[in-house]
Amino acid sequence: MTAESRPLRYFVAVAEERSFTRAAARLGIAGPALSRAIRNLETELGVRLFERSTRVVELTEPGTVLLTHARPALEALDAAARRAVRASAPHRSLLLAVKADNDGGLLEDILAATAAEPDAEPVAVRLCSWREHTQLLRAGEADAALMFEPYDPAGIDADVVAVEPRVVALPAGHALAGASRVRLADLGLAPEDLGERAERDIGALGVRDLAQLLALVGLGTTTTVLPRSVAARYPREAVVYVPLEDCPPAALVIAWPERSRSRGVAALVRAAAAVAESRGMSADVEAPQRIPGR
Repeated sequence: MTAESRPLRYFVAVAEERSFTRAAARLGIAGPALSRAIRNLETELGVRLFERSTRVVELTEPGTVLLTHARPALEALDAAARRAVRASAPHRSLLLAVKADNDGGLLEDILAATAAEPDAEPVAVRLCSWREHTQLLRAGEADAALMFEPYDPAGIDADVVAVEPRVVALPAGHALAGASRVRLADLGLAPEDLGERAERDIGALGVRDLAQLLALVGLGTTTTVLPRSVAARYPREAVVYVPLEDCPPAALVIAWPERSRSRGVAALVRAAAAVAESRGMSADVEAPQRIPGR
């Protein structure tokens, strides 16, 4: 914690805890010292940040505005510090965040193609869970991420590098299991039901991962929609994967922290696009791609 950021961190702790006592315990400092620091911050800013009473601490309107901006500012500062520490490592590697089996089947080729790029740096894979990719990028714990849309775009730049069809996972005994392809309406689905469908299914059914979800599909409990490359990695005798005729394709993106100027990340992005194109999976995008450092 730098001296310059300490008052903001104290303020955020009080705002989140709604209590000076709880915030002091969380921060590991004495209550009077915390109160004094907040008063000094209010004096410096010329605004009252909290309405204090014997029972509760509430944010004022200026306090609410400051909290909105303080959190991302502190997160960015922490991320910058982590990146600086990682940059000083003697054997530094770019960290690429990927969820297992959610790489469009391209990861190995992307790593090989990246190594051949002029500005390439060694790349290490950081396995992560759904929705964790962008958190790692914003926290400075990953340099790039390979993931399917949708994702939280705050503080992130990304390019679609590949698109692929989606399939529906059906129990082998399902009435549509023998069809060559099905329509969304046949399944009672609409395009807006897709995107995070498998993730939502996992949460709703109380299972931990895709393997367990597909076990329930095989038992006839549910169905789910997946990118074709993901389905290819999970063959199941009790599960049939049927192409969806009128379904928007799944979009695989490579993402990096906003304002990144890393030549190594730029090499990784170029390699990912080249591999997708060589596989016939490249996105049909008219606008020029955003490349870090450009």
